[in-house]
Amino acid sequence: MTERRVSWRDRFGEEVTCVRCLEVRDTSDVDRLLWCRSCLLTARRRATRRGWVVGISGALLLVLWIWWAVRPTDLVWGGWAATVVAAAWIGARAAREVFFGVERVLNRRAAEAVPPAVPDA
Repeated sequence: MTERRVSWRDRFGEEVTCVRCLEVRDTSDVDRLLWCRSCLLTARRRATRRGWVVGISGALLLVLWIWWAVRPTDLVWGGWAATVVAAAWIGARAAREVFFGVERVLNRRAAEAVPPAVPDA
């Protein structure tokens, strides 16, 4: 007799409510934290924007440090430019993952929910 693997989805019915937008979704459309795909993409886009702000800010600080502390010669401008671009990209990627991870760990309920429209009386 073969054993069937138990999944977290087995605990729920056919439809569940996304904890972020409060919309009823099919069980296959949510992840293990009960976030639907659209809420997941929204959180990922928000983390990406914040990550680029942090990455570019860090790159600007690096430019200031290079300009005042290192004082590069005219010979290696390309190397310093590549260093700054790499720092911006790596900083943005790292910050994006941190922001996304924090948002997933905090898992604020109904953060993306839109209240229903009130009918005119």
